[in-house]
Amino acid sequence: MDGSQLIRARRSIRRYKPGVQIPREEIQLMLEAAMMAPSARNSRPWEFVVVESPAVKQQLMEAHPYCGMLATASLAVVVCGRPDRQEGWESQFWPQDCGAAIENLLLQALELGYGSCWCGCYPALERVEKLQKILGVSSLPVAIVAVGVPDEHPDARGYFDPQLVKYL
Repeated sequence: MDGSQLIRARRSIRRYKPGVQIPREEIQLMLEAAMMAPSARNSRPWEFVVVESPAVKQQLMEAHPYCGMLATASLAVVVCGRPDRQEGWESQFWPQDCGAAIENLLLQALELGYGSCWCGCYPALERVEKLQKILGVSSLPVAIVAVGVPDEHPDARGYFDPQLVKYL
């Protein structure tokens, strides 16, 4: 699949085939893709926590009201922001930088044949604080990304709307 096809084929998957283990090499490819995202002054204000443990996935589901899909997902990648890695004017851009990393991860997962679902955490500080405790991190959890072999094939929900475009 080329880039254009990947973008148009990506879906939020909420049902996965249970019991599938994703090889470490493929997890690393997803993380490498995430880390290739652009960031303000190449500050790379992120870190990643890969959760394969069913017990920890259960804790994540209890901490985040919209992560029930983790029950069957192979893993969760928690993308955490590191605002301490940015200075000056770019210190406000870490959420956008993490968002770019998340999108790269989603697209790489799809290219490898996996489904994914982006579940936002930051700026919901109650979620952030719960996840920091569960994961033992001081960085700021921006999102939980569920990854696994899809057990559903939802229709596209995005579309081009020319009324949202202004040409100058």
